[in-house]
Amino acid sequence: MSRVAKKPIALPKGVELNVQDESISAKGPKGTLSVAKPAAIQVKVEDGTAVFTTEDAALIPLTGTLRAILANMVKGVSEGFERKLELVGVGYRASMQGKDLNLSLGFSHPVVFPAPEGITIATPSQTEIVVTGADKQRVGEVAAKIRGFRPPEPYKGKGVKYAGEVIIRKEAKKA
Repeated sequence: MSRVAKKPIALPKGVELNVQDESISAKGPKGTLSVAKPAAIQVKVEDGTAVFTTEDAALIPLTGTLRAILANMVKGVSEGFERKLELVGVGYRASMQGKDLNLSLGFSHPVVFPAPEGITIATPSQTEIVVTGADKQRVGEVAAKIRGFRPPEPYKGKGVKYAGEVIIRKEAKKA
């Protein structure tokens, strides 16, 4: 088996893992998530840990992938995931209006982005956006969609960027 699949998942307090024939669901204080499970992969929950086994050699890579997805689900329902975005540019602002994110990104019109179900969007300041949720993939997808409205450009660095992202700058054309 792969190294990733051999590693057991420790279940924190308050997290339940429900293994059925075709799916696995994790329930915790931040919500409930589920994922489909191939029939040839066995998952056993014993003493607060989940262990993966398979007999089919072709499913060994899939076992490691399923283990990684399940580890993210367990972390998501217990702690949650967070992605921070920053707005760089004169007049670039973000504000929440109910469940909708209202962005002023230098266009002739404001960009309104409705928050999907299970995702919380907050704006601690006018130039910061915080996307939180239990599902790691959905949090990253929503953050990428928001960033996609105005990706950072390489000359002045204006746009929506991830917190800590380094924008490689280009030199302007010389006369």
